[in-house]
Formats: sequence, structure tokens, C-alpha cells
Amino acid sequence: MAQLSGKVALVTGVSSGLGATVAQLFAERGATVFGIARDTARMAAVFETVPGGVYTSVDITNPQACKAAVEQCVRQFGQLDILVNAAGFHQMRHTADVTDDDWAYDLAANLNGPFYLCRAALPHLLGVAGNIVNVASVAGVEGEVYSAGYCAAKHGLVGLTRALAVEFTKERLRVNVVCPGGMLTPQVTDFAAPDNADFKLIMRIAAPRGLMEPLDVAHVIAFLASDDAAAVHGAVYPIDNGKLAG
Repeated sequence: MAQLSGKVALVTGVSSGLGATVAQLFAERGATVFGIARDTARMAAVFETVPGGVYTSVDITNPQACKAAVEQCVRQFGQLDILVNAAGFHQMRHTADVTDDDWAYDLAANLNGPFYLCRAALPHLLGVAGNIVNVASVAGVEGEVYSAGYCAAKHGLVGLTRALAVEFTKERLRVNVVCPGGMLTPQVTDFAAPDNADFKLIMRIAAPRGLMEPLDVAHVIAFLASDDAAAVHGAVYPIDNGKLAG
């Protein structure tokens, strides 16, 4: 079991789903968690089971807000060892119907936010041989129907991870990315198909073993964030119940 004792982790998207599960698991493994999301009431409920953790409302699409969140974390706990970019947004749309605002938000929530946080966190992580775990998706390594903006952003997040891994090859910083398949999170359980959708194409997203629990993915993130993964740098980890095997 990968331990995180003595580590301070900034985790995004902690109001529900994978981000909330990561925050809870990290605390169970000994980390101090600084959580960010937008919904304060939902974060308050999650952090009842995150002992010692602190949360604050942050819009990760705002670069100044991301920088302020990192500074608040370091000011409060004196260090930052781990950044987990777990927040994400996915809404299926016919590509011809995607507005400029839709496209901009897909990129802002799924790619710009992680970049802003990585940029702000780097000076602190470099000082403690810390690490970053980005959460992309199987949509970051393959195409998915009605998801042009989401796929573009998640492919970009995989590319960002690899670029940082190369840039910091000579540093002790580690940067990795996980690519989950379908999980039992609100993003999937509240799924809505666009009008006149082709459900045969939608079902190509499905994994042969079905949906995963968020904890299945959180365990891999905890491993990558721990010293047990000291030799893992620049890796792209599919966690997909066999989706990409066939």
C-alpha cells in the first residue's frame, strides 16, 4: 500500500467523483489535502471524511485563481509535494453544433486549468522533489463520438504531461498522467446524449468489463503520487477495464 505520510497534496475537483475519492484516499494514506472545486457545500460534505484537510472554492479556468490557490496551500501548510489535476468536464455535442463558447470552455476546464496549476505549482514542487498526476481520459489517447472539444483537451493534457516530463528530465520532479475509462461518477451517471445520437457509436466508449469505481482509479493515482513510483516519470497510464485492449 503506497503511503503518503508527511506529504501535502493539492487536489482539484474534490466536490464529487474521482477528485473527492482521491482526497479521501490520500488522507487515509497520511497526506494533508488541500482541495479545490467550485461547490463549497459539496466540498464541505466530502471533507467531513478528509481529516486535517482544507478546501476552498476555485474556478480553475481562471489563471489568477489557480495561482492564488497554490499560494494559499503553501502558506497554510508550508509546502506542496503533490498536485493532482482531477477536475474535468464532458458534455457530448454534435460537432457542428459546438459554439465558440462551448469549445473554449471544454479547453479551459480540461486543459487550461491543469496547465495554470502546473505552472503555479512547479517552483514549489521542484524544491521538494514533488510530483504531478494529471487525469486525462481514454479520450486522451483515442477518439470518442460527439466529444471533439473534450478529446482535443484530453489529448492536449497527455501532451502537456509528456512535455513537462521531458523538460524536467534532469530534475527530481516527476510528472505522469492517468487515462481512466468510464467510472461511476456524475459525469457518467448524469450522461445525456445529444439529439439524434447514434447509440452504436456511443457504445464504442464502453469497456468490456463495464464501469469502474472511482476508487479503482484513485488507487493508481495514489501509487503514482507516492515514493513507490520513484522511477515512474512521463508515463501514460490507461485505467480502463480493458477498453483499449481490443
